[in-house]
This record gives sequence, C-alpha cells and structure tokens, in this order.
Amino acid sequence: MAISIGDRLPNVKLKKATPDGAEDVNTADFFAGRKVVLVGVPAAFSSTCSNSHVPGFLENHNAILARGVDAVAVVAVNDQHTMGAWAQSYGADHGLVFLADGNGEFTRALGLEQDLSMAGMGMRSKRYSMIVDDGVVTQLNLEEARGQVTNSGAARILEQL
Repeated sequence: MAISIGDRLPNVKLKKATPDGAEDVNTADFFAGRKVVLVGVPAAFSSTCSNSHVPGFLENHNAILARGVDAVAVVAVNDQHTMGAWAQSYGADHGLVFLADGNGEFTRALGLEQDLSMAGMGMRSKRYSMIVDDGVVTQLNLEEARGQVTNSGAARILEQL
C-alpha cells in the first residue's frame, strides 16, 4: 500500500555523497522536527528528471524556503556516487540535498516503486513530490503519466505551502 497524507515516513537508512565519502542518512533523523520537501524521481541523469523535474526546484529553492521549508531533498533509486555526481552537475551552491536509495528500500517502504525493466532500468521510484512535516506526510503529489511533470513540480509545491 502506498504512503498517504497523514502517514509517517518509514525509518530507513539512505546515503548521501560528501567530500569525505558516503554518509548514512537515517530518515527518522533527517525529517525530525523540520519541514522538508521531498522529491522522488525514477533516475538520476534521466532526461525528464534532469531537464524538467529537478530544475524547477532549483529555480524555486529560495521561494520554497521562504515559505517555511527547512530543506528540499531529491531521492532516487541510485547509488550515492551517482547521486553525488548528479548533484555536482548542478553546481556547488544549488542548496538541494541529493539522497541515494541504492537498494530501493525506502521507495518500497513508501509503496512508490515501479518496474521499469522494459526500459532496462529495473525497479525504480515513481515520480512524486511531498511535503513532510516532522516526519509526517502533509501533501503528496504523484505523477500519473510517465515522462511528465504536471502534478509533482515546484509550482505545485509552492501552491501547497
């Protein structure tokens, strides 16, 4: 069953690339006591993710923070090295947190996995955005059509804040 508004995020360990190597990020700790916009994407460096989804959050990062959000995080079923390289591709001062769900454990616990084997990508995350307040989902925006960013983009998040 997929996560819903009012549900608490599962407590799972993700990874984040740092200059000193991989850092474990426990979701319970990361989301505790703050408001976070979480953006789920199928794959780092893919065309829709890189050209349509994440850029909106980069362009609107300050506006999102100005509405009481503490952080904007992007998560994908990729390893921390790939997520770190993807983060670096946007420059040093973008402000987003890129989190790796390498084995898809977080994505499966959310119930938001999808099988993209037909595209040679295996199990991946559905495209979504959510607002999480102290670990509880307060808004959830899922994309219905593949390759589209109509429900889960930064504009929708700004409307909900």
